[in-house]
Amino acid sequence: MKQILQNISNGLTQVADVPRPGVARGQVLIGSKRTLISAGTERMLVGFGKASWLDKARQQPDKVKQVLQKVRTDGLRPTLEAVRAKLDSPLPMGYCNAGEVLAVGAGVTSFKVGQRVASNGKHAEVVSIPHTLCIGVPDGVSDDEAAFTVLGAIGLQGIRLLAPSLGECVVVTGLGLIGLLTVQLLKAHGCRVLGIDMDPVKLALAREFGAETVDLSAHEDPVARAAVFSRGRGVDGVIVTASTKSNEPMHQAATMCRKRGRIILVGVTGLELSRADFYEKELTFQVSCSYGPGRYDPQYEEKGHDYPLGYVRWTEQRNFEAFLDMVQEGRIKLAPLISHRFTIENAAQAYELITSSEPSLGVVIEYPGMVLDEASRTVALGPAISAGPVRVAFIGSGNYAAQVLIPAFAETSASLHSVCSMAGVSAMRIGKKFGIATATTSVVEVLTGPESNTVVISTRHDSHAEYVCAALEAGKHVFVEKPLALTVEQLTSIRAAYAKTRGDAAVMVGFNRRFAPHVIEMKRLLAARAEPPSMVMVVNAGTIPAEHWTQDPAIGGGRIIGEGCHFVDLLRHLAGSPIVSISAFVVRGSDGRVPPDTVTATLQFGNGAIGTIHYFSNGSKAFPKERLEVFCGGGILQLDNFRTLTGFGWPGFSKLHTRRQDKGNRACVAEFVANLAAGKGAPIPFDELIEVHEATFQIAAAVA
Repeated sequence: MKQILQNISNGLTQVADVPRPGVARGQVLIGSKRTLISAGTERMLVGFGKASWLDKARQQPDKVKQVLQKVRTDGLRPTLEAVRAKLDSPLPMGYCNAGEVLAVGAGVTSFKVGQRVASNGKHAEVVSIPHTLCIGVPDGVSDDEAAFTVLGAIGLQGIRLLAPSLGECVVVTGLGLIGLLTVQLLKAHGCRVLGIDMDPVKLALAREFGAETVDLSAHEDPVARAAVFSRGRGVDGVIVTASTKSNEPMHQAATMCRKRGRIILVGVTGLELSRADFYEKELTFQVSCSYGPGRYDPQYEEKGHDYPLGYVRWTEQRNFEAFLDMVQEGRIKLAPLISHRFTIENAAQAYELITSSEPSLGVVIEYPGMVLDEASRTVALGPAISAGPVRVAFIGSGNYAAQVLIPAFAETSASLHSVCSMAGVSAMRIGKKFGIATATTSVVEVLTGPESNTVVISTRHDSHAEYVCAALEAGKHVFVEKPLALTVEQLTSIRAAYAKTRGDAAVMVGFNRRFAPHVIEMKRLLAARAEPPSMVMVVNAGTIPAEHWTQDPAIGGGRIIGEGCHFVDLLRHLAGSPIVSISAFVVRGSDGRVPPDTVTATLQFGNGAIGTIHYFSNGSKAFPKERLEVFCGGGILQLDNFRTLTGFGWPGFSKLHTRRQDKGNRACVAEFVANLAAGKGAPIPFDELIEVHEATFQIAAAVA
C-alpha cells in the first residue's frame, strides 16, 4: 500500500510502498477514502526535517540535554549512532482520516465491516486505529467533510476549556484551518467572534462564517479593534490557534481581555509571559491538549478503556461525535475550506505546495480504495536471499532491534529473509537498510513460512512466550530478546514446546552481558581460583514512570522480570553453579504507588558463591548505569559500565579497557549464528535459561 513518510533528517517527503497493517485486538482496520493535511503541524514537521543539526538542537533543548547526558555515560560514538538512527527513522504523516471499516479486531463491538468512519489515522491507504480513536460518520456527511473531524475536535476542545456562555465575545487569533473551524464552532455556541490574521482570503472566510475581523497585513491594531468589538469592556476570552515563535499573540490576548478573562492556547506560540499582564486582571490561561480527555493516555488510546460518561462527558471520541453532529446539521461549512486536492500517488506535490509561498488552506488527499488480501501485507525489498544454514526472520523492528539486534545479525553469515512490524513502516526502513529480502506485517508468515529456519523475537514482552512456542512448533530455531516469558505458566508452555522438538530446535535468550569481552576475561580469571566468588552488581536503572508499558505486569512484566533477568543470568554465569536460594527486599514510597523497581536481591549458589543485585531506580543519571565487583581469593575485579575492567590484588592482570561500551550484543548474536551453522545447540543451555527466569520470577514475587 502507499503511505506518506517524512524524513526528519533531511525534510524529504515521499510516497512509499509499505506493507499494509493487520488488525490487532481492540483496533479497527480502515481503508482510507480521504485524508486532510493539517498544514500548520505538517509544515512545521517538514521545516524541522529541513533544518540543520544546529537548528534542530535549538528547537529541542530538552533533547540536547538528554544527548549530552548519554555522551557522559555511554560515550560519544554510541550516542551519535543513536541520534542518527532516530533521525533516520521515517515519520508517518497525518492524523485526519476518513474511510471505511475493512476489519475489526477482537473485543471491538462498536464498529462493523463496511461502516464509514473518521479517525486520527495517517496518510495511508490502510490504517489500523484503536477503536476509541474512531467514530462512525453519520449519513449526509461526505468523506471530504468527515476528514475534518479531528481538526474540528481540536477546536472544540479549546472551546470547552474556554467554556463561553451565550452572547460572550471571543477573539480567535490565527485563522488557519483550526482557527476557521473554531470561529464556526463559537458562532454555533452563540458567541460574538473577532478573528485576527494577516491573510485576506482567510479573513474573508471568517467574515463569511459570521465573524468580525482584524487584518494585520493592513496594520490594523488588534487591541484597539478588540476594545471596540467588546464595547469597551474587554473581550471575555481569547483562543490562540496561531503557530508562531513570537510572544506577541499572548501579550495581545492578555491586553484584550477583560478582568478575569480567559485565554486558551490551542496553537503554538512563544510563552514568555508578562506577570503584570495576567496579575492585574487575574486572567486564566490554559493550554488545550489536542482532541480532548483521553489524548496520550495509554489506558484510553491503546487499551480502549473509555472514561465513564458521568465523570468525563467529553472525551476525544465524544468530541469527534459532537463535531460530526454539527456538520450533519449544516451548522459547520467545510467545502469553502478545501483549496486543493491530490491523489495519494501525487501527494508529494501537496507538501511542496504547503511549504511554498502559494496560497493554500485545506489540502485533501484522495484514495482509490484497496482490496483486503494477505498479499498486501508483504512487500519485496530486494532479490530473494540465497539459501544457507541460518536463514533469519525478525519479528519486531523497534529501537533495540533496529540499532542492536538486526545490525548484529547482518554482520554474521546468516541470510536475512524478512522483517515484521505491526505498522510496516519501520520494517520497510530497516529491511532496506540491511538488505533484508521482504518486509511484512504478518507474524503468521514469519512464524510458518518455509523461507526461514530461525526467528528473532524483539516485540513487547507479553508476546514473547506465544511467539516462542509458535516458532518451536513450526520447527524453527529461536532467538528472543529477554525475557523469555512473564509467568511460570508461560515458561511451562515453552518447556513443553521445546521438549517436542527433541533438541532439534535451539532456543536462545539475548543475555548478552555474559558475552562481553570484560566478562569473558572475568570468567577466565575466576577459573584459576578455587574459592567461590562473592559478587555485587549495582544497576543504576533510572526512573521509568509507573504508567510506562514496561511497568505493566501484564505487558512488560515489571522491570525486574523485564530487565533484572539480565543480571541474574550474569551472576549465574560467573558463579558457574545453580542458584539454590533467593532473598529480596524493596524500597516502597509512602503513597504505595511507587513501582517495585528499587530492589536488592541476594542469590546463593550451589558451590558456595554468593551474589547481590542492587537494582535501583532512585539514583542520578550522571552515575554509570552498571557496575560489577567480584571478590575472590584475596583479589577484586571491578567492571565499570562495560568499558573498564580493573584488577586489584590480581597477579598478572591490572586492566582491560575498551574505547566504547561493549555489553556483548554482537558477540552474543555471532556465537548463536556460528553454533547453528555448525549444527550445535544454543550457546546457553536451555535448562539454564529456565533456571534464570524461575529465579527472576521469585525475586519479582518477593517484592510485589
